[in-house]
Amino acid sequence: MKSKLIRYISVVWVVLTFVALSCHTPEYTGQLAWYLHHPDAQSRWITFENPQGLKGQGAQENHGAKGHPCDDIPAHSAIELMNFKGAGIIQRIWLTVSDRSAYMCRGLVINMYWDGDAKPAVSAPIGDFFGQGFERRLAFENELFTSGEGRSFVSFVPMPFKTNARIEIVNESDKDLDMIFYDIDLQGIKNWNANTLYFHGYWHRDTATILAKDFEIMPVVEGKGRYLGTNISVIDNPIYHDAWWGEGEVKIYLDGDTNFPTIVGTGTEDYISTAWGQGVFQNRYSGCLVGNDSSRQWAFYRYHIPDPVYFDQTCKVVIQQIGGNTKTKVQLLMDQKKPLIPVTVHKAPAFVHVYHPDSIIDLSDPALPDGWTNFYRIDDVAAMAYFYLDKTSNTLPTLQSIAIRTYKLK
Repeated sequence: MKSKLIRYISVVWVVLTFVALSCHTPEYTGQLAWYLHHPDAQSRWITFENPQGLKGQGAQENHGAKGHPCDDIPAHSAIELMNFKGAGIIQRIWLTVSDRSAYMCRGLVINMYWDGDAKPAVSAPIGDFFGQGFERRLAFENELFTSGEGRSFVSFVPMPFKTNARIEIVNESDKDLDMIFYDIDLQGIKNWNANTLYFHGYWHRDTATILAKDFEIMPVVEGKGRYLGTNISVIDNPIYHDAWWGEGEVKIYLDGDTNFPTIVGTGTEDYISTAWGQGVFQNRYSGCLVGNDSSRQWAFYRYHIPDPVYFDQTCKVVIQQIGGNTKTKVQLLMDQKKPLIPVTVHKAPAFVHVYHPDSIIDLSDPALPDGWTNFYRIDDVAAMAYFYLDKTSNTLPTLQSIAIRTYKLK
């Protein structure tokens, strides 16, 4: 009797699980969705040969043969990649260009507009938007972006829209771009969920951060939404010699936080799930694609997918500009009048707080232990922030000029 009851419960559980998963909408289903038919979905690809993704309207330019796989973008001009009417979800963007130099990748800007809004929700250099700090020809793969052989830009970020999606590429450089190839894959949908959020992106660079001021990965965003993550590029300042730059903690201010955040980490490498420094690696949700001690360049990412960060009113994300070295070396830098402010001196188990906004401590004080010393410093930092919002546009600053984007970029 007991065994029959157990078998009965097991069967019921399997049936209920199947029904529950089958009722999910296409964008939220797992592997089970691979073999279920979804009558609400309409598969479309946007290309130069069918720029509006119309049913039965592709491959017409050359009588069904290959006719328009690519186009050019002259200097200081723009090209529209997509202007789709109706509701849908962009699920994949692939593109490649004939010039992948750092100058061109920071000169080409991708703009995304939702539901007819005149202001873009995304406006960013294509290299940074697609997760490639410093625009290296890197083969990589993570949960959101990939480049199979380092020759393409690919996004798998889902981007829903209710009535219209328009995407353009603007060539703000002084060079003509001979070739751009692309396709944008989407699902047209019939029903719009009122809780659906719009995808946004924000890129910003500070070529010389301000001493003791946190770098804003994402300035204050207002509304309901979700912070999705960031990729960050750092060129550390040679005036600090071989001192480590990455002691800064990521802080996330949520829903009216003012002086102090709700979320705070423990260090830069810790934020991307590594430790004791930062070398090259790549995982699904975090990694470091560039870690070059000779060029003093680092490019790393962290995507909050299994650990979502939601907000109902406001959200701001910053990273402290803090590095570290031995107390002796930091004292030497201070003697050389380098711009820095000591923060802590650590010799386990002692952790001495030496920072005060109104004064700078003398590290030669014999009462201080001889240990690892963290200090505020000045570096060159850029970040691409990704987030969802219940609005089609945001109030963040407009994209910085190409002169700032390409300054001293090799």
